[in-house]
Amino acid sequence: MKIFAPKETAEIETRAALDPAAAKKLVDLGAVVEVESGLGLKSDHDDKDYEAAGARVVSRRDDALREADIVLRVRKPEISDVFKLKEGCIHISFLEPFSEGVLLRSLATQGVTAIALETVPRTTLAQKMDAISSQANLAGYVAVTVAANRLNSIFPMMMTPAGTISPAKVFVLGIGVAGLQAIATAKRLGARVTAFDVRPEALEQAESLGAKALRIDLGDTAGTDEGYARELTRDQLEKQRLEQAKVCAQSDVVITTAKVFGRRPPILITKDVVKSMKRGTVVVDLAAEVGGNVEGVVPGEEVITDEGVRLVGLANYEGMVSKHATQVYASNLANMIEHFWNLEDKRFVVDLEDEIQCGCVITHGGAIVHERFKN
Repeated sequence: MKIFAPKETAEIETRAALDPAAAKKLVDLGAVVEVESGLGLKSDHDDKDYEAAGARVVSRRDDALREADIVLRVRKPEISDVFKLKEGCIHISFLEPFSEGVLLRSLATQGVTAIALETVPRTTLAQKMDAISSQANLAGYVAVTVAANRLNSIFPMMMTPAGTISPAKVFVLGIGVAGLQAIATAKRLGARVTAFDVRPEALEQAESLGAKALRIDLGDTAGTDEGYARELTRDQLEKQRLEQAKVCAQSDVVITTAKVFGRRPPILITKDVVKSMKRGTVVVDLAAEVGGNVEGVVPGEEVITDEGVRLVGLANYEGMVSKHATQVYASNLANMIEHFWNLEDKRFVVDLEDEIQCGCVITHGGAIVHERFKN
């Protein structure tokens, strides 16, 4: 089978679908691997690095798309690229399936087997393929470094001849993969960390990392079977906001990480809460790109309010550390291909009865086959 990784077309994207190590792994499986010239430049990989790994570097993007048996990307493809793919081609990337009905229908019409990495089951077996988690882990780290770089004070406590410097107070809302890494990173930098999540089990994880858990009695808030937080009711959200506001007013840094698949993320911090924050407070919204958790955040920008609070609404935090983001993302893809690779026939086997594939294969055989997206 011929595997092709094209350059990303989104201007903001710095990651690549393959790094040389993952390319070599696929070559060793017996695949023919092609990468578009310049694929890894934004993640510090030259074309010669891919060639040394056994991959072919090609410049004729359209021809490579038409000939590929498997196409690997980071972001969703342009519709125009979809109709260049041959029938039976396997396309693996983030697809934003909850909001891209036209794209899904186009992939089905073209006869493409489309795998959406957003829907890879969160099981032990699929953990090595879980790109959502690998990227969120880096985003949580970057969120803290972004905040530390913009804060007009330092994170750790310092005892100096001129007096004692108190540690920064960091508040993390949402204790998923990104939140846990944000907590760990802030603690390593010496901050005093408070964390909140609607799931009791997540609060326990935060405490295991040394954070203080903000406990709010919201009633039944158990997570989903996939390990995500459930959407709260209006009354639960209001109670949550009131308790969070008290901590926000005392914090130097606030980091929000709450995303809900298929829906706009919840507003966790309203404008009146932002107004109550201290001058100089830095708010980093990891959900800004998809709507944001903080009122007043502008996607892709940084805003300083009249009260002197800095709202950071940047996108693609993981792309700010593109070398390592590419490394783990490419490993996720290579692991998925290896898991379903038939060594004798040297091909990727599509099996919709498989417990992993039935969760992440969206289109196959000319139809949308995933139960959640059929309609």
